[in-house]
Amino acid sequence: MRSLKIALTADPEIPVPPVHYGGIERVVDMLARNLALRGHDVTLFAHPSSQCPVSRVGWSGANSLSPTDTIRNALALAREVARRGFDLVHSFSRLAYLAPILPFSIPKLMSYQRQISPATTRLAHRLSRGTLRFSAISRKMMRDVANVGEWRMIPNGVPVEDYEFRAVVAPDAPLVFLGRVEEIKGPHLAIEAAARAGRQLIIAGNVPDAHRGWFDAHVAPKIDGRMVRYVGPVDDAEKSELLSNAIALLMPVLWEEPFGIVMAEAMACGAPVIGFRRGAVPEVVENGVTGFVVDTLDEMTDAIARVGALDRGACRARVEALYSGDAVTLGYLGLYGEMVSRKSGRLAL
Repeated sequence: MRSLKIALTADPEIPVPPVHYGGIERVVDMLARNLALRGHDVTLFAHPSSQCPVSRVGWSGANSLSPTDTIRNALALAREVARRGFDLVHSFSRLAYLAPILPFSIPKLMSYQRQISPATTRLAHRLSRGTLRFSAISRKMMRDVANVGEWRMIPNGVPVEDYEFRAVVAPDAPLVFLGRVEEIKGPHLAIEAAARAGRQLIIAGNVPDAHRGWFDAHVAPKIDGRMVRYVGPVDDAEKSELLSNAIALLMPVLWEEPFGIVMAEAMACGAPVIGFRRGAVPEVVENGVTGFVVDTLDEMTDAIARVGALDRGACRARVEALYSGDAVTLGYLGLYGEMVSRKSGRLAL
């Protein structure tokens, strides 16, 4: 493929890459770096404090939910698209940011990492006159919108080289819960499962301000510093150390998790994943090989007793094949090629 000039967008709230929490921003950073390494000219539209080593344009509007900031950022993107001569625009930000350029002939890709609105995507598809494509990070996400425009499933991933793989861990290695510490993520259920299994649990992640009361009532009383430890938010190096020494990652999600990058991070370190059958968990975890997909707390407890028999190398291999930076980047590049070729075909006509 020839070198492409690509506009890549992220939401304005969190820098790319993030310091702690920020799953989408991690994916955007990984993709931007890999595209640049392959010789493509990438301009990233993101938080002004972003440090991703490509050309950057800082959003002036700081709030994705603010109509004023949305209009400001959408117009800024349109101006730069008109001025810089991009080959395509790839948006990981709000679909509304693409509104002014939807009728433009430039190919546009909207990648969804959150709930998808059929009505909004249908309108955008119609306004774009065939120049807008969609992608999602799991098949589960696309189920209700597959008939709206053209879709491609390209999963999230992680830079595998940043995660230490450990083939063997201590017999008494801890379980880990890693993510936002709030009810829909199920940390209280992870505590219960670990207690039933007689295993130490380490909880890592931020407690959102809006969920502090729930944390104080349902998680904090169980933290004893011995069988249940809370270590707070962790950076990339701490995350790698934590996961590579874990017997397994617990994923007792109570919502339809769109992907769950932490599952790929855990498997990259060799840690199997034990998760509820919600969202993308059954897609990411190969049941009985790289972890267990369960339906109840009793089943999760039983799986903890069996997880030590799994091959940690199989976990790493699955990430390298499906969820590595190379795999994700090649997936998007294949789609870019189709989009740019289609535009060339239209122009030739």
